Amino acid sequence: MKPAVVLLSGGLDSATCLAIARNQGFSCHCLSFDYGQRHRAELAAAARVATALRAAEQRVLALDLAQFGGSALTDTSIAVPVDGVQPGIPVTYVPARNTIMLALALAWAEVLGSRDIFVGVNAVDYSGYPDCRPEYITAFETMANLATRAGVAGARLTIHAPLIELSKADIIRKGAGLGVDYALTVSCYRADADGNACGVCDSCRLRAAGFAAAGFADPTRYLA
Repeated sequence: MKPAVVLLSGGLDSATCLAIARNQGFSCHCLSFDYGQRHRAELAAAARVATALRAAEQRVLALDLAQFGGSALTDTSIAVPVDGVQPGIPVTYVPARNTIMLALALAWAEVLGSRDIFVGVNAVDYSGYPDCRPEYITAFETMANLATRAGVAGARLTIHAPLIELSKADIIRKGAGLGVDYALTVSCYRADADGNACGVCDSCRLRAAGFAAAGFADPTRYLA
């Protein structure tokens, strides 16, 4: 089995992405980040998902983006929006997060001798983040092949974003077909320490709408 690095947050999308990588025959080395996020319950979810989907290993890197702030996910003085998904880039956008995480995934991939990185970004049912768009993934892949010893030597690296053009409902259907237990995942931006979801943040709304559109029961545990 060829090794692949899979970015695993513990949410619905990244769990599905891991299942897709496994189904394609990769040995999955999962990389999660403790980046100062207020919804740290997702890290426990990532560990559960990695075990359930038989990842080769999972590592958690500490990366304190809260020192910079600038996002409702890393700065407790900025409220997480709860009034519905609005146009534009929301305050839950974490500056350069995907660029930072993909760069570290790239470093690990070189060490592993892997030429494949999987990331669960989505440009359809999402919150408008600029680092979830197809052109961003294409640009990062180009950079990765220019900036690494392996890339310069001709061992081309591929950034796989298998969910990027799927609706949330299609993602859920895909994952369910691959055996993903979405009850293990945490998507909520305001989840409590036990992973119970608020039900009203953008991520919760997109997740709930996805299950409804897919025709699946929503296994999310909500705050009382």
